[in-house]
Amino acid sequence: MQNSTAGAELAKEQQHIIVEIIEYLPNAVVSRTIIKKTTGNVTAMAFDVGEELSDKIIPFDTFIQVIDGEADVTIGKKLHQVKLGAGIIIPAHALHRFNANKQFKMISTVIKSGFED
Repeated sequence: MQNSTAGAELAKEQQHIIVEIIEYLPNAVVSRTIIKKTTGNVTAMAFDVGEELSDKIIPFDTFIQVIDGEADVTIGKKLHQVKLGAGIIIPAHALHRFNANKQFKMISTVIKSGFED
């Protein structure tokens, strides 16, 4: 199951405790927009244990940083266990998926430059 909180960006010129802007919900993947522009976006996501985002491909590089727990990120056929505080870049056009063997929260940053390979 996937849930989404309000689509509005976070308030500007206000401090946010990033790990607290999104909460876990049972049996759900929850997302919260931090910044959304035509040139890219920054999104916080919380995955309950056992949840996943299945295979997808996007035409832009995506930077993922784990801010709580530990994520299993498969890029192509390679599994990466991304630990708290670590990040990984998912290349443009790469098949990827997220699995929550444990609860985790992450920040996803996509920059849409229009000049990707």
